[in-house]
Amino acid sequence: MPTSSVRPDGKPDVEPIRVVVVDDEIYVLRALQAYLSKSPQIQVLGAFPSATDALSFLRGTHADVVLTDVAMPGMDGLELLSRLKQESPTTAVVVLTGLDDDATMMDALSRHANGFLLKSAEPDDVVRAVVAAYDGGTPLSPEAASRLVANHLRPVMPDRPSGITAAEHEVLTLLCDGMSNAEIAEELVESESTVKRHVSSLMRKYGVNSRLRLVVTANKAGHQPS
Repeated sequence: MPTSSVRPDGKPDVEPIRVVVVDDEIYVLRALQAYLSKSPQIQVLGAFPSATDALSFLRGTHADVVLTDVAMPGMDGLELLSRLKQESPTTAVVVLTGLDDDATMMDALSRHANGFLLKSAEPDDVVRAVVAAYDGGTPLSPEAASRLVANHLRPVMPDRPSGITAAEHEVLTLLCDGMSNAEIAEELVESESTVKRHVSSLMRKYGVNSRLRLVVTANKAGHQPS
């Protein structure tokens, strides 16, 4: 692997992102390893069919990101996630699963997963999710993100807090309805660049670094006493 590379945002990386992959299905494991190894941004440190073996390895070697399946014999991916967050809190963990249900997603996020992807994700999406998690984002499969917003976040949009402009509040309300930047621009009859500027401003004001965390933080604020 090269000792330096250039990320999509144009920023140089001195070292590649160090990744460990965990999945008990050997063909899935090999495919994920192949996807990630093709990226000059990523170094796959190891691929393990067992969460127990992965945890043992990670106790002796630091990884930046762990990509793990959920349903596995013995220790499952959620238990691995919990243990890693206790033992190596700086390691980002992205959960990759074929279980397309809200309970698994909410359990993973409650254990502070850094991302949640379905196994139907395209190879490029897997690579992007690893990079996003490394950069502090919270990558979610589009299907999972839509359900999270619609089923768990949408009903509690808060009143406009101090410091948020009326235009920003309009954008935030539509974000909490699960709309994309393009859909918000069409709804508000604004340019998409204007919407992006409002979203960036909102993330800065709420102290978050992703759209998902913005929606979650805004909705949590709506539950707090006035």
